[in-house]
Amino acid sequence: MGLWISHCKELSVPASENFSLTAVLTDPYEIRQWNTFGLPKDKISIENAILVTWAKRWPLLIDPQEQANRWIRQMEDANGLKIVKLTDSNLMHVLESGIRIGNSVLLEEIGETLDPILSSVLLKQTFVQAGRTLIRLGDADVEYNDSFRLYMTTKLPNPHYLPEICIQVTMINFTITTSGLEEQLLSDVICLEQPELEQQRNELITRINNDKNQLQSIEDKVLRILYASEGNILDDEALIDTLNESKETAGVIASRLLETEAAEANISVAREKYHLVATRGSVLYFVVAQLADIDPMYQFSLKYFNQVFNKVISTTEKAEDLAVRLQILLNEITLAVYTNVSRGLFERHKLIFSFMLCARIYKEAGIINELQWNFLLR
Repeated sequence: MGLWISHCKELSVPASENFSLTAVLTDPYEIRQWNTFGLPKDKISIENAILVTWAKRWPLLIDPQEQANRWIRQMEDANGLKIVKLTDSNLMHVLESGIRIGNSVLLEEIGETLDPILSSVLLKQTFVQAGRTLIRLGDADVEYNDSFRLYMTTKLPNPHYLPEICIQVTMINFTITTSGLEEQLLSDVICLEQPELEQQRNELITRINNDKNQLQSIEDKVLRILYASEGNILDDEALIDTLNESKETAGVIASRLLETEAAEANISVAREKYHLVATRGSVLYFVVAQLADIDPMYQFSLKYFNQVFNKVISTTEKAEDLAVRLQILLNEITLAVYTNVSRGLFERHKLIFSFMLCARIYKEAGIINELQWNFLLR
């Protein structure tokens, strides 16, 4: 991104100093709504959600941890979401009903192939006949409702789709990343350790969003009045009064925005103090996820890991000193993950798991560097 901005400056193209796709295509209030529906709070998940809502083609989500699935279920519940699998006998009936009424449809557990009968829906091959918008579904023409939305999810962690499928859908990878999981775990830690801080942050986001909306409506009102005015503007006392009033209101809101944004920055600084715990949690999860390479039987879901992680934070001994509390959390979370996961391992794999945990923690801390690690492996 920095390369693009510097290149724009060289060519004298106007560009924001801190460009953000999230800031351009959505707002904090909408993001908070997504979060309440179960969308993880990390940057990658939010950018994925933007692709889901803005893309012209229907989204196919690679979702091994089923986070996107849970988010879509809750978000589209109010829109009469219908959930179906490709193997279900009533697939065509559900699709036809969704297209006709305008309900959302979620196709779960997609494999590496799609039924050719879905092509017309995926390509949105609608046509107008006698003033009605129709789409060909199987052998029948179905009236197409613009409110209809289609989502597809697959649990496969690394699927291989042929080009003819890729060009029909918007492929979005919802697989959890290290930084993404860190953000999620940080939110969990703050909610349990400093709930008032997280509540205050949510209130500030709502307030900032409301103020920005109010500023926008004031600007729209002024432009509308100026556009509708006739004759000399200076002779129109009502117009001048409205402009003055709008200017004063905008000034108050703008100063309030500066204060709330500064307060939000302070809260973000306070949240970062717990980042160490979130990083350790992320490191542990990816070690646990790697166990499936040793034996396919070792499958531990992210939901289960989160339950262990949150339970430790809730039940461990509290401490007034933050440094002491953080050390307690690091030790207890590591021990709890090792203990819980080891119960499900063969005896011969427990030593391997211990070594993987230690090595990954030491690599994260910088005690083992990449050169040493590669020397050991090779």
